Amino acid sequence: MNHELCIMYRSYHSLPVNGKKGFTLIEVLVVVVILGILATLVVPKIMERPEQARRMKAVIQIKNFETALKLFKLDNGFYPSTEQGLEALVQKPTTGKIPQNWREEGYLEGKKVPLDPWGNPYIYISPGLHGDFDIISYGRDGAEGGEGYDADITSWEINE
Repeated sequence: MNHELCIMYRSYHSLPVNGKKGFTLIEVLVVVVILGILATLVVPKIMERPEQARRMKAVIQIKNFETALKLFKLDNGFYPSTEQGLEALVQKPTTGKIPQNWREEGYLEGKKVPLDPWGNPYIYISPGLHGDFDIISYGRDGAEGGEGYDADITSWEINE
């Protein structure tokens, strides 16, 4: 008898109201709350990744510039001046001290000085305040200084 009551109870409570199948308001609200909690935990982590990738790309580009500048110096005995800038790595300078052994193919691939990941030009200073040369990206905000993702990325700090 007990078994029959259980079956009757389940049958009665599993029948749809008014003959329609669907979710109750409570079930829908529980799912919405769960999705909201997941979104607050996951979305910030996902949103940080692109900015971290941009900062890492800037570090890699600065290191590539450093390598190209060292090759330039090896060939010519000096680094390009601030006025010649990083352009001296892709096009033979015509002002200032003219390099005599400049490579015809240049020192960077692509025959173009890349912009930083935020679309701004890198700052090149030679002689630098922190070494033979300084290379700077002003970060996400494109302005000197800043904190967090807006902080500058500098050649002398990434080599420490």
